[in-house]
Amino acid sequence: MKRNSEVVQDDEGKRIVVIHNIQFKGRQNIDWDSVENYIRRYIGQFVEIMDTGDIVYLGKDLADEYSGSKYTEKLKGGFAKAKANAAQGLPEMIRITNLRKQKNLAKKHCFDARYGWYRCDTRFALPVYAEEGRVGRYNVYRAELIIRHAADHKLYLYDVINIKKRNEYPA
Repeated sequence: MKRNSEVVQDDEGKRIVVIHNIQFKGRQNIDWDSVENYIRRYIGQFVEIMDTGDIVYLGKDLADEYSGSKYTEKLKGGFAKAKANAAQGLPEMIRITNLRKQKNLAKKHCFDARYGWYRCDTRFALPVYAEEGRVGRYNVYRAELIIRHAADHKLYLYDVINIKKRNEYPA
C-alpha cells in the first residue's frame, strides 16, 4: 500500500510524522464512519517501534475505538479534523514512540488489557493549504497513543488521545 505519510526529523532533530494531504476535509461533522473504514485497512498489520524493537499490532477493535471513543465524541473543529487525518499516519506514529507503562484503571478492561496499558507520545504534522491548492505550512500536533497489553501477551494500538496543536512550520 502506498503511504501518504513519512517520518522526518524537525529542526531540533526530533522525529515527526508528516502527513502529505488531507483525506478527511471539513472541521464540522467529520464522517467517522469513513474514518473507521479507512482504519480497517490496517487490521492484521503490525509495526515495530524504531528505538526498542517492540511490536505493536493493529487489531480488529482499533477502527471502532478510534472513531467511537468518548474522547473522539468530545472533539470539535480542528482537533476532530486532526484526529481523523492522523489515521493516515498511524503506522509511522507507532514507529517513533517509546512505551510508558500504566496500570489498568478500569475494571471493564481486566480481560482485554490483562497486563495493563502503555501510553506513548507521538507527533504528526498536517498540511494547511494556501492559494491554488499548494501547501502553505504545516500544523504540528502532539498526541498520545494508547496501547493495550492483551492476554495473548501482544501489544495492540487502542486509540489516539490528548491531541494538542503545538506550532506551525513553513512548507
